[in-house]
Order: sequence, then structure tokens, then C-alpha cells
Amino acid sequence: MLRNITIAGLLCFCLLNIAAAQHRLITQGNGKLAIVNAAGAVEWEMPWTGMHDIHVSPNGHIMTLQHDRRVVEIDPETKQVVWSYDASRLNGNADRRVEVHSFQPLPGGNVMIAESGAGRILEITRSGKIVHEIKLQRDRPNAHSDTRLVRKLKSGHYLVCQESDGFVREYDANGQIVWEYDVPLFGKQPQGGHGPTAWGDKCFAALRLANGNTLIATGNGHGVLEVTPEKKIVWRLQQHDLPGITLAWVTTLEVLPNGHYMIGNCHAGAGQPLLVEMEPKTKRVVWTFNQFERFGNSVSNSQLLDVQGAAIR
Repeated sequence: MLRNITIAGLLCFCLLNIAAAQHRLITQGNGKLAIVNAAGAVEWEMPWTGMHDIHVSPNGHIMTLQHDRRVVEIDPETKQVVWSYDASRLNGNADRRVEVHSFQPLPGGNVMIAESGAGRILEITRSGKIVHEIKLQRDRPNAHSDTRLVRKLKSGHYLVCQESDGFVREYDANGQIVWEYDVPLFGKQPQGGHGPTAWGDKCFAALRLANGNTLIATGNGHGVLEVTPEKKIVWRLQQHDLPGITLAWVTTLEVLPNGHYMIGNCHAGAGQPLLVEMEPKTKRVVWTFNQFERFGNSVSNSQLLDVQGAAIR
């Protein structure tokens, strides 16, 4: 009897911990871009197709992608696109297939854009003028999967998830590779598909941590790795490490000011959370976002909007 009470008490404690952490966020799925408040209700939405990157500016404007080729800025009050850049036809791309899966607004107003197909990273002004360009090394060129998320670091280098190659590569400002990491398959053979039974090294996101290590969302590797500059894995989250949760295509990464990780769980199916906040040292889940019925099975990127302090994302 006492054992049952103890188990019940622990279960309630865990549920209270998860319920205590609530977040306001922006996400996209089932043909809509939406802001969901901390109570789980949609407070704003507009029709929108799939995308792989999103940033909300301090002024509240939303920057995201449209049709895998246009970077756009949306005024949420009017739901109008107030700025756009069509990578499929500008700056030499009119006669080649180009997709964009990542971009980043930079200090001063310029925008970094990673062009799959063209195999390059651009920094452009808001008028579309190129102010900096580097070429990417590609082992398996693919206009759909040369890149997923790319982030410009404080050093001026670029941390690039090269999905088709299965590598995370760091390029300096001259386009030289100064560090790279071959995402491991851990002795397993690649398996096609997008869901929990798929398997591969198609990394989606990578962040540089304050300690100099790199945090990698392994995409269809169903997990997250922390890797030292010497390429040693010092922390790993695997597919079934979190009780009751099955990780599928792991996408979004945010490191919150309190040290927690927020990870995206795409293509995991009904009954599985789309987002998970966890404490990495203990792998304790403190919050989940499960609105499969509303947003579907292809929620690839989200951003928390109520973070107090600077997050790494």
C-alpha cells in the first residue's frame, strides 16, 4: 500500500513539474502559422505552408520561409509580407534550382541566407545586394538537402548542418572549413522514411555552446549529441531516453537561459509531443507541447516567445 502511494506521489510530482512549465511559442503546421499562448490556445494565426526556419524580431515581426525559396518578413498586425527575398531568381539563381531552408537576421539589418543547390551562404542587404558570399564544400550536392539550419557565430564563422552529407561543418569568413563533424550512424545501416523507424545522419540543427562544445540535433538519428572540439561525444540523448516519449526527426534546438534544452520532435506521430523541454544533466522532462491534432506530423521548427534572457538558437 505504501509503495503504491509512493509511486502515485512521484507520478503527481512529475506531472506537476511538467504542468508548471508553460510557454508561449510560434510554430507552423497543417497549413497555418500560429502563435500559441502559455495556456495552449491559439492567439494568432494565418495560412502558411511548411518551412524549416523561423525568427521573431524584437519588434514582433515574423521572419520565415515560403515555398522553400523566399525569405519573408511578416507584420503580424496586418498579416502582410512587408519584405521578401526570392532566392530562386535573384543574384544569379534564375537558371538553377535553389531551395532555402535556413536564414538568420543579423545585427545591423542584413540577412544571412543558406542556398541549397547553389551551394553557398550569402549575406545580403535588405535591398538584396550581396555583401558577403562563401561557397560550401558538398560531397553529395542536392538542391533539397545541401543544408538545413545554418547559424553565424559570434566569431564570424558559420556553423552549417549539411543534411545530405551527414556533416556539421564550421566555415570561416573566407569559406575554409575549420572544423567538421561526421554525424555517426552508431553501427546501424541507414533506413529510409521520416518517422520513428527511419534511421540516418541527416543532421538538422547545430549550436555552439558557451563551453565551446557543439550541440547537434541529429535529424533522423532520433537524438541530440554534445560534441567537444576534439569530436568526443560527452552527452547523448537517444530515441527512448525520455519516459513515454519517442523521438523521431529531431529538429529545433534552443538552449534556454536556465540551461534547459528545447528540442523539436517532427514526424513522431499521434500521441507524441511536437516540442520537449528537458533538463540535460538529469534528462528530466519539464514541459511538452503536444498539439498533434491541431498542427499535424510535420512541425519542423518553432521558437519560444517568452524566454527571459538570451537563448542560444
